[in-house]
Amino acid sequence: MPNPPPALSHLDESGQVRMVDVGGKTVTARVAIAAARVRMNATAYGLLTQPGQGKGEVLNTARVAGMLAAKRCADLIPLCHSLPLSFVGVDFALDDAGHSIDIRATCRTDFRTGVEMEAMTACSVAALTIYDMCKAADKGIVIEQVRLEYKAGGKSGEWHAQP
Repeated sequence: MPNPPPALSHLDESGQVRMVDVGGKTVTARVAIAAARVRMNATAYGLLTQPGQGKGEVLNTARVAGMLAAKRCADLIPLCHSLPLSFVGVDFALDDAGHSIDIRATCRTDFRTGVEMEAMTACSVAALTIYDMCKAADKGIVIEQVRLEYKAGGKSGEWHAQP
């Protein structure tokens, strides 16, 4: 028998918005890793990465902002469940040639629903924080490629983004 077509889980049979009922799901270890990129002009990137300047302050502020955002995800995304995060990590990789910062957020929980939204929210807010702190040098900063890279746990198991 063929698989049924996919459906949007946050819409009921009549197309109305609903919160997914996770009460009957099993508590399992869950992890999600998301990524984003912040691209800026050479001047802003030079100021950000200049020795003795703002790199540490900008990236540490963005790291804390991302962690706080993951913890507040249910306050920002209307149908997200509040869930107990056991870990949120936000890391950065600098790309000197591309004048960009790659952001990676990892979230973990033992709960009935996944942490994909928390990881993507952490990346998004970290990126916005970098924009906010660097916009005086480049109003055209681009935030791009926010996406889920990996998730594990729950009924759907493990998933990897295509390269």
